[in-house]
Amino acid sequence: MHLYEVLRRPLITEKATLLKEGNKYVFEVAKEATKPQIKEAVEKAFKVEVVKVNIITVSGKTKRMGRREVTSPSWKKAIVTLEPENKITFFEGV
Repeated sequence: MHLYEVLRRPLITEKATLLKEGNKYVFEVAKEATKPQIKEAVEKAFKVEVVKVNIITVSGKTKRMGRREVTSPSWKKAIVTLEPENKITFFEGV
């Protein structure tokens, strides 16, 4: 998997904004991505040092549409912890 395919998008939510104070950043990543691939992709994309990567698989939600039940697809998110002196300027001012 190519490094640019690993990171899908940054997640900017209320909880992710609170985590930013602890030098943790949240990304939606590809389903097949592993912790070493995510670490390498963040380090190369933002030129920072990554300490730890936590991965969470978010299961899809079931919704009803008339008589049918439709399930949205599952996806994976990663919480990336950086060295204390590093910051990702992409998230500044959000």
